[in-house]
Amino acid sequence: MKILIINASVRSERSYSRKLTQLFVENWKTKYPSDTFTYRETGIDSIPNIDEGWIAGAFKKPSDRTAENQRPLQLSDELVKELKDHDVYVIGAPMYNWSIPSGLKAYIDQIMRINETWKFRSGVPDGDYVGLLENKKAFILSTRGDTGYGENEKNGHVNFQTTYLKHILGIMGVTDITVFSLDNEEFGGDIFENSKNEIFNAIHSIA
Repeated sequence: MKILIINASVRSERSYSRKLTQLFVENWKTKYPSDTFTYRETGIDSIPNIDEGWIAGAFKKPSDRTAENQRPLQLSDELVKELKDHDVYVIGAPMYNWSIPSGLKAYIDQIMRINETWKFRSGVPDGDYVGLLENKKAFILSTRGDTGYGENEKNGHVNFQTTYLKHILGIMGVTDITVFSLDNEEFGGDIFENSKNEIFNAIHSIA
């Protein structure tokens, strides 16, 4: 299998989401030593935002695109091909202001390509989306300063991080999603150590 690791933190050594993806890779390698890994950086290395030229090209039929239309889509084409070529996606995403880092959002805008990663079932805009990424598995490894971001929990109504990522992946056809969330980072001490132990053990238990 081919595993795509997507890191989104703007921090390097101090990033706990990177520690989670590293732990995931180490654990996976012990169980599936023949699998391969690709790393996609969206935090430290910036992903450009889409612009008017990108939109003009992406929403044209490939046969109708000029060289000018195709130029803004070069990175997007690379990222979409990368998704199609891999079997498992592992997203290391810290919560920034109750949502995801801007670099990860820019990455998502680049890969949400009509007739490439999703389409309208009827062929016209009707809100009925069909995902085009088939037989994929995703792991979301999130980190958050506080806790209680699950459904019906105290902060669930402001969780625009994992809920958003699950929604976006679902539109593209990825519905086999496992979420691990390392909470309580801002509190430190025993409460954070307990959270780390719980999540580290959960990642180690992935079959």
